[in-house]
Amino acid sequence: MKKPINWALAGTGGITRRFAVGLRAAEGAKLAAAVSRSRENAEKLAADFGMEKAYGDYDAMLGDSSIDAVYIGTPHTTHKELTIRALKAKKAVLCEKPFCINAQDLREMIKTARENDTFLMEAMWNRFVPPLVKTRAWLADGLIGEVRMIDAKFGFSSPRGIESRLFNLELGGGALLDAGVYPISLASMVFGGGRPEKISSLLYFGESGADYEFTGIMSYGGPRMAMVSAALCTPMVNDGWIYGAQGKIHLPGFVFSHAAELLIDGRPPYHYEPDFISNGYNYEAEAVMDCLREGKTECPVMPLDESLAIMETMDGIRAQWNFTYPGE
Repeated sequence: MKKPINWALAGTGGITRRFAVGLRAAEGAKLAAAVSRSRENAEKLAADFGMEKAYGDYDAMLGDSSIDAVYIGTPHTTHKELTIRALKAKKAVLCEKPFCINAQDLREMIKTARENDTFLMEAMWNRFVPPLVKTRAWLADGLIGEVRMIDAKFGFSSPRGIESRLFNLELGGGALLDAGVYPISLASMVFGGGRPEKISSLLYFGESGADYEFTGIMSYGGPRMAMVSAALCTPMVNDGWIYGAQGKIHLPGFVFSHAAELLIDGRPPYHYEPDFISNGYNYEAEAVMDCLREGKTECPVMPLDESLAIMETMDGIRAQWNFTYPGE
């Protein structure tokens, strides 16, 4: 039996509930506490998932010595403050993507984590699901040759429309940060985690003032290019394609992918579709807990410097359009 890790979940919205479902399936995880500005909401989340404790005060939760790790699923604009407070209280933090609003905020978060020798990771959960793990192995083995191009899209139509947090500038809404982070992160993962050398982008701004659609072409030097798109009002074919000199990898529905297909030139296609446990969020939770048991303060699958490079990339895209959030 692995050493149990006690989790507190900050926020009570849909993303936190999805993480809680996954956490219930993660070996060694204990859903210990829910915390929200509204104690009533915290108590409801705790009751729904069998948690023993509910807090209406963040500091009270941080003062609970039994809590090992905090998952932060609140709006983007609160990520920096809540993360820094948790890190100073020596609580490991898994913070939902996007990590925060901009790179400057993230630098402060990383600095705090390193000063306090405390674990911190961006919750880019789909990096940990079996099809993405297998994809990294295929790439490491050079099965498709030199990777030259990536094409990745993530677009949907929000059922709540512009009343949703997704469109609210005050809460950091917009296609780039909420959805575009996924294809940008995929490109970063494949091309080694650095910033692209050049970016050309287009943003469409809707009535709320947020970006409703985003598309970009990023150059990582030489023939290495990524074409990435995201949308909040446009259902898209949300596939990921990785093209190499001798073949390609297809990730159908890549953000929520249950499968991966290896297509090597001159060979029959290989379809990889393993058993998928729970909703997939359990895999990132297990990776975090393994890091904590091993005394690590970062996860090599989603390292902090790479998260910073991704945030700097999104800052650069917004700068091309003079797009800022309130308070920046």
